[in-house]
Amino acid sequence: MFNPFKRKEDEQKMKESGRMPPGQSLTQRFPVLHYGPIPSVDLSTWTFKLWGLVEEPSTLTWEEFNQLPRTKIQMDLHCVTRWSMFDTEWEGVLVRSIIEKGLLKIKPEAKYVVQHAEYGYTTNLPLSVMMQDNFLLATHYNGSPLTPEHGYPLRGVVGAIPGRDDLDTPYLWKGAKWIRGLEFLSEDRQGFWEQAGYHNDADIWKEQRTQW
Repeated sequence: MFNPFKRKEDEQKMKESGRMPPGQSLTQRFPVLHYGPIPSVDLSTWTFKLWGLVEEPSTLTWEEFNQLPRTKIQMDLHCVTRWSMFDTEWEGVLVRSIIEKGLLKIKPEAKYVVQHAEYGYTTNLPLSVMMQDNFLLATHYNGSPLTPEHGYPLRGVVGAIPGRDDLDTPYLWKGAKWIRGLEFLSEDRQGFWEQAGYHNDADIWKEQRTQW
């Protein structure tokens, strides 16, 4: 339930603890923001593709994707539209786990990754960021499967892990909803919002919202 007095109290606590990036405000709800319509999904035909600078491109079915090593992580989410949520729990697959377990072999020249989602939507990140503990290919949020408006059946999610100052943390748009594949590249390629003027790095602590 929305409680403005509790919200302001919690927001102040997060600021005092150093967990609130500049220019952000705490939200008590999970806002729904995306470009384009919510896609309809048929899991019997859904696939997830891994290609580009990899030794063997692969396409996984939904059943095969769910056989990958799974992880649960707790993160703070920070949206470029200035809202923040804290202590959210996510479950899914770490990109690092797929690579470290030899399930995906990337070529040495791979340095960047483009996330491809429904309707041709894309966003980009350095491979080094996607290999961190705070980027997840998520199927569950707070113990339940993702809802359609939040990316069902699979979304990229990136956030801040409290106490992990060693991690680069971009704004939430750098994890694509309704993600359908990862393309590994030797050179960076901007995605949808980056081409529209959003900052390419999107560091929450440097408040990198736009390119200008």
